[in-house]
Amino acid sequence: MAGVLSRFERRLEGAVTGAFARAFRSAVQPVEIAAELQREIDNSTSILSRDRILVPNDFTVHLSQADYERLTPFGSTLAEELATLVREHVEEQRYTLAGGLAITFERDDTLRTGRFTVDSRTNATVHASPAERLTDTSVRSAAVVLEVGGMKHPVSPPGLVIGRGSDSDLKIDDPGISRRHARIHVGGLADAPAVAVEDLGSTNGVVVDGRRVESSPVSDGSQIRLGNTTLTVRIPSSTR
Repeated sequence: MAGVLSRFERRLEGAVTGAFARAFRSAVQPVEIAAELQREIDNSTSILSRDRILVPNDFTVHLSQADYERLTPFGSTLAEELATLVREHVEEQRYTLAGGLAITFERDDTLRTGRFTVDSRTNATVHASPAERLTDTSVRSAAVVLEVGGMKHPVSPPGLVIGRGSDSDLKIDDPGISRRHARIHVGGLADAPAVAVEDLGSTNGVVVDGRRVESSPVSDGSQIRLGNTTLTVRIPSSTR
């Protein structure tokens, strides 16, 4: 950890001059944020297997108004250096990032100058197959919709396969998800679809509303957890 922080400080010293350097005289120092990011990563690990430990990939740094105003004009440079630090720490500890790395800064008026907090999330990237491309029309007309990562994905009968592999209908870049992890079955009438989820022999299993299942019917509002990703089932006809 100390080695990563030392490299971070040296890189930052080479990048900060003039107004940039004066901005870092604020009560919150970049190295403090860097150290807190490392602690957040170490405290938020999920063991996937003996050789794979998953860590968050999406971080928000909450700053007081004064610190936010001093630091955020240089936010992109600071975020890039912090991202480099995170990647170095992940590599040194042999962790696995859950997906693409993101570090953002937000103002929190409840914080005093010199105080800050770091939140982390595990956000996997989701890719729909050409047949399931997201459009407003496809979502409105879909018998079933899966909500994941802030996006809505229509599901048409007979259903689709979810996994990490490129041949999956709904590809999720989550290291905790198998290449072909689960299948969503959609049958029945258009105005009353019967929806179920089936585990396709995944490594980490399928959890529906907190209960691990091999196969299970799901209803409007059901939450399906695959790896470190949660999908919410929406059945529009059930709310009409």
